[in-house]
Amino acid sequence: MTTVSTYREPAAVRGPRRRPVTAPTCPIVRQDRRVAAHQTIFPARRIITMDPDVPDATAVAVAGDRIVAVGTPRALSGTGVVDDRFADAVLLPGLIDQHLHPVLGATTLMTDVIATEDWNLPGRRCPAASTEREYRERLGAAERALVDPRAWLISWGYHRLWHGPLDRAVLDGISRTRPIAVWQRSCHEWFLNSAAVDALGITADAMSGHGAASNMVDVDAGHWWETGMNLLLPRLAPHFMPPERVAAGLRQMVAYLHANGVTAFNEPGIMWDVEPWQLYLDVLGAPDTPMLSTFLVDARSQADGGMDPADAVADAEAQVARASAGKVRLLPKQVKLFADGAIISQLMQMRDPYLDDDGNPDTCHHGEWMMQPDVFRSFARAYWKANWQLHVHVNGDAALDLVLDTVEECMAEHPRVDHRTVIVHFANSTKEQVDRIARVGAIVSANPYYPVGFADKYAAHGLGAARADVMVRSASVLRRGIPLSFHSDLPMGPADPLTLAWCAVNRITPSGRVAGPEQRVSVHDALRAVTVEAAYSWRMEDDLGSITVGKTATFTVLAEDPYAVEPERLNDIQVLGTVFEGRWYPHTG
Repeated sequence: MTTVSTYREPAAVRGPRRRPVTAPTCPIVRQDRRVAAHQTIFPARRIITMDPDVPDATAVAVAGDRIVAVGTPRALSGTGVVDDRFADAVLLPGLIDQHLHPVLGATTLMTDVIATEDWNLPGRRCPAASTEREYRERLGAAERALVDPRAWLISWGYHRLWHGPLDRAVLDGISRTRPIAVWQRSCHEWFLNSAAVDALGITADAMSGHGAASNMVDVDAGHWWETGMNLLLPRLAPHFMPPERVAAGLRQMVAYLHANGVTAFNEPGIMWDVEPWQLYLDVLGAPDTPMLSTFLVDARSQADGGMDPADAVADAEAQVARASAGKVRLLPKQVKLFADGAIISQLMQMRDPYLDDDGNPDTCHHGEWMMQPDVFRSFARAYWKANWQLHVHVNGDAALDLVLDTVEECMAEHPRVDHRTVIVHFANSTKEQVDRIARVGAIVSANPYYPVGFADKYAAHGLGAARADVMVRSASVLRRGIPLSFHSDLPMGPADPLTLAWCAVNRITPSGRVAGPEQRVSVHDALRAVTVEAAYSWRMEDDLGSITVGKTATFTVLAEDPYAVEPERLNDIQVLGTVFEGRWYPHTG
């Protein structure tokens, strides 16, 4: 995890120095024929456009919230003025985090963060805990620091491979009187002590009789995972996500994203019963929030609520109509589906057994389904036939088989052109599956942090080196001509697109080795994955992702050229701020 940059205002951004535009002495590279009479010309040391027709420029003209010309300062004509504030800086299209979870980012990062890596957040630093002893000491210290004996201790970041076993008895050893709730690093598991179980009125009888969800609960161990969490969260939510806490967390998240140059993100799957939509409008939609926040319909919520797949599309259309415009909105005709469990919990569905599989079906390590296969297929078909774009959470290669089989079946029944089904996360796959992705016309949005953050541990536990090192086959995807974008899945990885690019380019693990060197990608492809390809995955490539005439004037402003620094330094480049819809927002942290 990289440290959030400290802002130092360079000469490039010390206030606007305006002067009349001189007559052009060289051809205009690109200019809108309807160019506004009052435009502002922003010269820069370099403008990396991500537009193959005009890959580089040294000036961009903006009128209102739109790009009206791209070229050189001398070539851009009009009656506007020049603003030199970026003259020594480098401009990129506004960086995009293709997939993150604002409610999770807001709630996890407001807890006592004790995780597998450092988290450097606005106003505080949360160092990693690397061992079982260190984790328990930190958790105990967090409990002792609470003055109110009735206050809940809520912590996020625990992982068994770093921090050892955890259950109700271990947490009772921290405190038998204070309620304690530990959120696993993946956000797909919870652990509670006895005081918390009692405070929530939880009994084994209350947790039984709920189908597959009840099989993912162990009340005696104080453990809930995957869909079993649906039985816990309605009781627990008032304690870990009251409105004031979520609002503060959202403001922290906005500051964190802005510091990292993010100008747009997508929440792929809104759960209306859990997520605080009015707070999203208040915080994410505030006039001074310099980013676009988009959301998708969540098919899993429909399935978990017992909805008939035949009713899903009409319900989804009503959800989109509820919030279809503005800076915080749902994207039309795009839906999120879920296949298997979390990679960080090692609950993905794998073709071959986990290394610790002892052959006993009652005790062996196995993956879980987030939507049972028959349910997944039925909802996928319903949305496919209605010509919706599918975004599918999938982590294991066995689960990827299910997804690709389903897409092939849907194509056979109802052929579609440019369906852009998104394979989301793309943790484990085979070469043959990458070929299938290309053949069916799907695209990939991968989390490049997985091999960096987890390959060392997973090589020794669960997967083995042969599978762990080739997690996220980015280079294989590009070799097959498949569109590739990157995302953080905040809080699964850092919501820092330059760090995500660094992960994909270098694949350097905490031990210093390179995991799957053949899967490294170029700096250019990594930057495309956090700009134009991310926009393409949302069908927003006509408005975002490149510095092109007619698109929104949204840029990320850097102190250094990412093509000029050593690839190992990509994540050290200082973000000076962002231009969002034509307005400058310096990073002042």
